[in-house]
Amino acid sequence: MIELKNIQKIFYKNSSEIQALKNINLKINEGDIFGVIGFSGAGKSTLIRMVNYLEQPTFGEVIVNDQNLSNLSPQKLRLLRKQIGMIFQHFNLLESKTVFENVSIPLLLEGTDKNTIYTRITELLNFVGLASKADAYPDELSGGQKQRVGIARALATNPFILLCDEATSALDPQTTGSILQLLKEINKKYKITILIITHEMNVIREICNRVAVMEKGEIIEEGSLLDIFENPQQQTTKNFIRTIVHDEIPPVILNTLDFSNKNKLVLKLKFIGENSQQALLSEACYQYSVQPNILFANVTELQGDILGHLTVELNGTPENIEKTHQYLLQKNVGIEVVENGNHNNCTNNQSDS
Repeated sequence: MIELKNIQKIFYKNSSEIQALKNINLKINEGDIFGVIGFSGAGKSTLIRMVNYLEQPTFGEVIVNDQNLSNLSPQKLRLLRKQIGMIFQHFNLLESKTVFENVSIPLLLEGTDKNTIYTRITELLNFVGLASKADAYPDELSGGQKQRVGIARALATNPFILLCDEATSALDPQTTGSILQLLKEINKKYKITILIITHEMNVIREICNRVAVMEKGEIIEEGSLLDIFENPQQQTTKNFIRTIVHDEIPPVILNTLDFSNKNKLVLKLKFIGENSQQALLSEACYQYSVQPNILFANVTELQGDILGHLTVELNGTPENIEKTHQYLLQKNVGIEVVENGNHNNCTNNQSDS
């Protein structure tokens, strides 16, 4: 569907080079809701503009629907762009036109007849929940309503790809949730592939099935939503995840622990999917006569999957504690041993799960 191959983008300013994108290789499958997350300046906006060729690569290939965009004539490129909708952070609506007129613009530019325009725009305004606002002007709308107008406009030409450039960054959390739900419905009803860039990990958690993490113009990590949340590899990814998944032992508790006591072991446990619904810790502690002391617990929902974090102090003989540890590993529980009271220097004994 969408493939970026060995993409590099260099901007030239005052006889100096700025490398905005470095060796980007990315594949987005049909039907994906694919998220690209990164801090400001990571290169996200440059990357998303490659897909509709508003930004052309210095090196590399952009392939959309089996078409190499560098090989398309200007006319064929214009036709392709009509099949790629785009919504923006700041809505980009014309203040002098009504909601109906704003949504109609792409069809008017195509020379579509009035009856077809009326039918299509009426359908879209009903779909995005703005049928009653057809004759309103943008300054009469809330931020969420303006974004719904932008979404309806992006859908007017029946695109097969929808690009979302920080589409929820200007919205409050409740409105963000409703817009993300609308994007899910678009993906499901119209079978549209969605590429969304953001700096908010909550957006990724709520809507995306696959994720790429960007830093300094490079993709540093990529995978399914579950893979990224369950086993992040890069520190930037971990930092993003910790904005919504809190797995740190509070210092007030950490300072009370005795890490020199051989009859105690502090573990960070990670439960995913079926494991999160089983009493594995209780079973292990009961079987090996170990007493658990729960220090911290957190549960995160990931689009129907459950990711649980539990930090526990095991109390018992060193032999039985080790047996408990091994039992949990065999059950595919992710485990880190907390040593020396330092959370950043855990020994990673996490199993593949």
